[in-house]
Amino acid sequence: MREASQGHRATGPQGHKVIGKRVKRLPRLKFNEKGLIPAVVQDYKNGEVLMVAYMNRESLKITIKEKRTCFYSRSRKTLWRKGETSGHIQKVKSIWYDCDSDTLLIKVYQRGAACHTGNRSCFYRRFQ
Repeated sequence: MREASQGHRATGPQGHKVIGKRVKRLPRLKFNEKGLIPAVVQDYKNGEVLMVAYMNRESLKITIKEKRTCFYSRSRKTLWRKGETSGHIQKVKSIWYDCDSDTLLIKVYQRGAACHTGNRSCFYRRFQ
């Protein structure tokens, strides 16, 4: 972690923090050619990876404003708020971006299941 005494804002080991209490403007993020950026969603207490989805600029701004996750559906080509039909919402605690500025890490309080299958995490199947 960088020391505040060096004139830098403390950020933490995962990358650079996008939101905490207040956001004045978005950092320079690298969205792909379709205007999307992957977002890894993680339980803020235990670090469990819950899901991966995509965001565009609009869904990221909505997420920051509402402090609830909002994503972009690549198949339906529309915005969707996590839990809008199931009630399994994700309350955003913080948003981080990686060293290349091309991936987000969203730390959330997860109410209910994160996966559409009803599992807490989308990563419930082990490959080996």
